[in-house]
Amino acid sequence: MTLHIPFDNAYAALPDRFYARLAPTPVAAPGLIRVNHALAQELGIDPAALETPEGVAVLAGNAVPAGADPLAQAYAGHQFGGWVPQLGDGRAILLGDIIDSNGLRRDIQLKGAGRTPFSRMGDGRAWLGPVIREYLVSEAMHALGIPTTRALAAVTTGEQVLREAVLPGAVLTRVASSHIRVGTFQYFAARQDTEALRTLTEHVIARHYPEATSPLDLLDRVIARQAELIAAWMAVGFIHGVMNTDNAHVARETIDYGPCAFVDGYHPDTVFSSIDQFGRYAYARQPEIAVWNMAQFASCLLPLMGEDTEAAIAQATEAVHRFPGLYQDAWLRRFRAKLGLTEARDDDGALIHDLLTLMAAERADFTNVFRGLAEGNARDWMRDRDGFDAWAVRWQARRAAEAATPDAQEAAMRAASPALIPRNHRVEEAIQAAVAGDFAPFHRLTEALGSPFDPAPGTDDLRRPPEPDEAVTRTFCGT
Repeated sequence: MTLHIPFDNAYAALPDRFYARLAPTPVAAPGLIRVNHALAQELGIDPAALETPEGVAVLAGNAVPAGADPLAQAYAGHQFGGWVPQLGDGRAILLGDIIDSNGLRRDIQLKGAGRTPFSRMGDGRAWLGPVIREYLVSEAMHALGIPTTRALAAVTTGEQVLREAVLPGAVLTRVASSHIRVGTFQYFAARQDTEALRTLTEHVIARHYPEATSPLDLLDRVIARQAELIAAWMAVGFIHGVMNTDNAHVARETIDYGPCAFVDGYHPDTVFSSIDQFGRYAYARQPEIAVWNMAQFASCLLPLMGEDTEAAIAQATEAVHRFPGLYQDAWLRRFRAKLGLTEARDDDGALIHDLLTLMAAERADFTNVFRGLAEGNARDWMRDRDGFDAWAVRWQARRAAEAATPDAQEAAMRAASPALIPRNHRVEEAIQAAVAGDFAPFHRLTEALGSPFDPAPGTDDLRRPPEPDEAVTRTFCGT
């Protein structure tokens, strides 16, 4: 069985200063963990061919498939607010891009594929834990209906990686609509390379926003998509953990799952990332950080917005200032749906915030409380039941004022509030089992998370919040 990947490499056709061309570094003894059959078929790739020794060699970086044009992309970025003029793919190799079965252009990238000119002091490798985490969480986000990069496959390398300890190595095959970030624009803006900025802008418009008519129009559309994306994160209790500009995707995909996590006990100040010492990327701060990131993107586009610099700054500033309103509209729409509401009323925001305040006071389980509104057991997840009962009287009165039937409202709530999320302790269990050579928990969790709104029988244990001794309070990048 011959592996065929229908490459059609648009990014590699850009000027040489956009990337460094190099092949992945081979590994000692690649072994298959999992191939995402449904995604492979969507990409026009035979999943059975990926599972052959030839396919596993490609997934590990030991063989470059026909038609690939491997490269590491250049970009810069603000990391925790600090400017870094050169970052780039330090441990990832873009094999190339393809046109999938839906006519969409998609990147295929190996993450953990070895050192590149952008690696700085890194080894270019990934250990098994972050590969398992990204596979689980990115595919869960896809099943939740949130724009995201995808996981096509995961393999072991037969090599050890040195982090805090000696750990087994792995490679993730990641799929994205592109890997273009705000930091990609910043890389060229910092170098005052207007020609490259214009080329990049034209590429992004053609690839992601063909309806955009100008750089300013592109800015407006990127901002609108970012507002929708962050609202989607907030509605499922997702915390990205490293919202640096080099992790801000220009086409609205969630990208770079490092110390990401989902909230168990709700509190707006929740932080999991071990490197976020001051809570810059806490759950409740994600919208304002997105505004900051969009301001950096806007500044990159200024040289392309006409010769009148003051007018360009005013237009870009006005565009960025539209983010909070767009975000609030998206946030209200998603949280209304979680309460079974389809009609907009002025006091809906207060109703939602009052529930969140009750939940925060006792760190009630985010996922189970909102799912419980649909299933009729939300009260069971609250300790302050008198406070919840008083809130529920208002909520039921608000529901009764709508034209939708109770059944329709319940269906809307079930469609907006998942029963299953990749809970941090379950992800950690899957990682620890995999490190010990047992991938069964990973496979089970992957399968279960594919149906988050309508969980399969036998998955009730995956809905359970962690016991105190199971709680995961810190997550790590893995680099």
